[in-house]
Amino acid sequence: MPQSTQIAITGAAGQIGYQLAFRIASGQLLGYGQPLTLRLIEIAPAMKALEGVAMELADCAFESLHEVIISDRLEEGFRGAEYVFLVGAKPRGPGMERSDLLAENARIFSRQGAVLNEQADERAKVLVVGNPANTNALIAASNAPDMDPRNFSAMTRLDHNRACAQLAARTGHHVSSVERMIIWGNHSATQYPDLSQALVDGEPAMALVDAGWARGEFIATVQQRGASVIEARGTSSAASAASAAIDHMRDWAHGTRDGDWVSMAVPSDGSYGAPDGVYFSYPVRCADGAWEIVQGLDPDEFSRDRIRMTGEELLEERNAANELAL
Repeated sequence: MPQSTQIAITGAAGQIGYQLAFRIASGQLLGYGQPLTLRLIEIAPAMKALEGVAMELADCAFESLHEVIISDRLEEGFRGAEYVFLVGAKPRGPGMERSDLLAENARIFSRQGAVLNEQADERAKVLVVGNPANTNALIAASNAPDMDPRNFSAMTRLDHNRACAQLAARTGHHVSSVERMIIWGNHSATQYPDLSQALVDGEPAMALVDAGWARGEFIATVQQRGASVIEARGTSSAASAASAAIDHMRDWAHGTRDGDWVSMAVPSDGSYGAPDGVYFSYPVRCADGAWEIVQGLDPDEFSRDRIRMTGEELLEERNAANELAL
């Protein structure tokens, strides 16, 4: 039997973590023949709930699931981890500004980065889901000096999937026919969903939709989709977020489809005028466990302006994080 792969999830008793654990255990991330160990991490007050998650995982009798380890200690949870989903984060409460959210989560993710540096596999792939995800990824990576910053990324795949679904619905096609969607920048209201490069059944998307919709309603719908879900069901996206996290990590590990790309927030190299020193969502291609930013695109003035705006927000977040000295 192949060696069991170690997969860590923080916030594992929460809505997203709960959904994520079962889908990974079923084999949807690494394949049905790969044994895996789930290392589920929670804060102390949630450990009772996490015990229930472990019971349910056992009751599913997943063939791929070799072992479940639950802990409220990062040192134990991250030990030997090869894939890490940083889901647990301080949620935004009533009256809380984004800067307040950043301050609260900076303490969480600086600690997680330091412990990952000590305990995880040095080649571990780390996906930050907890918001503000881009800057949390920067903080975690900055506190893991022995790990390659390229092994950290933040999730904009949910935004990418939402954008693909909106375009498919608008054009009357199945979502599988949509390729080359892009989410630029921050996982926030400044993100730029860009379909100027997208294809639908091989045809340029911009030839199939109204330009006013593409640069108005489409962008606003994707940017505000999370709020719309909360308004509709009274709680934030969970199943779709977990699905996107698996999509993100699976493509990173196994590669993207030939000719296509996906959106990932990765360390910026300044491509397309994005600022250096932040985690910025780009179109990327993945192969052999690594990613590369798609080069050679020619964003128009509208797109360049949107890229600049979301980049400025990320710089503000980075500067605020630096002031916290964490």
